[in-house]
Amino acid sequence: MTSERVSVEASDHVLAIGLNRPAKRNAFDLQMYEELGQALGRLKRDASLRCGVLFAHGEHFTGGIELPQWLPFFRDGNMPPLPPDALDPLARHPEHTLNKPLVIAVQGWCLTIGIELLLASDIRIAAEDTRFAQIEIKRGIFPVGGATVRLVQEIGWGNAMRILLTGDEFSAADALRTGLVQEVVAPGVQLERALSIAHTIARQSPVGVQATLAQATAAITSCLTDQRRTTSSGSPHTAYVSRTLNPKHASAMKPKTASVPIRRR
Repeated sequence: MTSERVSVEASDHVLAIGLNRPAKRNAFDLQMYEELGQALGRLKRDASLRCGVLFAHGEHFTGGIELPQWLPFFRDGNMPPLPPDALDPLARHPEHTLNKPLVIAVQGWCLTIGIELLLASDIRIAAEDTRFAQIEIKRGIFPVGGATVRLVQEIGWGNAMRILLTGDEFSAADALRTGLVQEVVAPGVQLERALSIAHTIARQSPVGVQATLAQATAAITSCLTDQRRTTSSGSPHTAYVSRTLNPKHASAMKPKTASVPIRRR
């Protein structure tokens, strides 16, 4: 099935979700954001589906967001609303977050929200030609969907600050070296590889997979909770961190400003 912005196809317990706005480099307008959330909602609710794959049609994964559509929400300290049947693609709230494995395949340009979608997934495959950049700082804003916290947790402070504070482009090889992606493959092979991994997961015991995710979630939740307890509750930095903890794998904190990065895992 293909809607206007996102394609959805189920096969052998795997749901393939494709960003489908190639003429605009798969830039995220509000409709694409909503449709992706609805596709993830289907993946969560359908008991016959065991794993998801997120990919993009065309040459590029995404050129980022259609900023003029998003700015009114950012100015009010919010993210765009989602339909009732949608999950949060950026995994900011546990009750609206996917609880099944998600493999992601990227190629071409993977900018801003594309990196944050990587950070909200479980296994990440990149084509050799993928070009990454977190360029919000060039626009006078900063990542609101997870990168300011998740990148630090995934690849370390120095590596994360190098990306976040410069907006510089980095390669698939850089992403592999720092652990942002798990595999780099030849261009055009990334979706095939992601589907292969997803089907391998889908052949495992669903109970075992769900239990593994739950245990990993519990471990990170405990770690993040302990970290918050060791920080002064009166610090403004504490308030910021509490709003940016991962709600798929940590307690949910509703955003109070537009700067609401959350860690998924």
